[in-house]
Amino acid sequence: MSARTELPRISFEARRAVDRAVRALGDVRARVNLRWLAALTGAPASELSRVLAELTELVPVETEIRARHRAGGRAHYAQFRAPFELYAFVRWVRPDHVIETGVSSGVSSAHILAALRRNRRGTLHSIDLPTAQRGTRFGRTESPVALPPGRATGWAVPDDLRSGWDLRLGASETLLPPLVRSLDTIGLFLHDSRHTPGHLTFELTTVRPGLRPGAIVLADNTVWTGSAFPRFARSIGARVARRGRTDLVGLRVASPPVDPRPRKL
Repeated sequence: MSARTELPRISFEARRAVDRAVRALGDVRARVNLRWLAALTGAPASELSRVLAELTELVPVETEIRARHRAGGRAHYAQFRAPFELYAFVRWVRPDHVIETGVSSGVSSAHILAALRRNRRGTLHSIDLPTAQRGTRFGRTESPVALPPGRATGWAVPDDLRSGWDLRLGASETLLPPLVRSLDTIGLFLHDSRHTPGHLTFELTTVRPGLRPGAIVLADNTVWTGSAFPRFARSIGARVARRGRTDLVGLRVASPPVDPRPRKL
């Protein structure tokens, strides 16, 4: 694992924006892990503050996502735990292409799309193999990301964020290889699909040729994927950064020296 990164001191405005966004989404797990954010971006506190202050503008988005979950009968729906860090990653990297595998209700998708819209560039390519809830009531033995009756993949993503979203339904074994071959570069990859060592290894190996210098690679639920992610990190000479005590991990692909001048986001 990576060396412990110093906790950045973000502005009061940024802290207030984060608090408002977390309350609107209604998920305390979404509180921003600043150390993880700094470790994967290498951004100074001033830049992190500037990006996180933008979360005030996402309050209506968070409110709608929460309302859509409630309307679907899933007030406490399983969802990606770091949506605001994900937004900040996309804002910082400014990728032309983002790939995510696993969508479910679309919490991660919505925040990637919001960041790309703010960037005024880039496309999100999402792959999902949906599982439908079997009955009118959610069963205890069902997948925590099973779609409620009448809902489709990405059902919590606000309509005004969907423009230009490349959503592909099917198995990533079939859809991911041709997608990667069709793209010039991949600036961010998020694995949140089938969590087995073999499947994660397949996805990481598949996207590796397209990862640009400075790209961020994330994988959730790695408690089930063993050494697959650390092994991939070693193969490209990158360090693994874990989000606190969770099993959400990431790495940043080696990049050229950073220009010390402030970036325009």
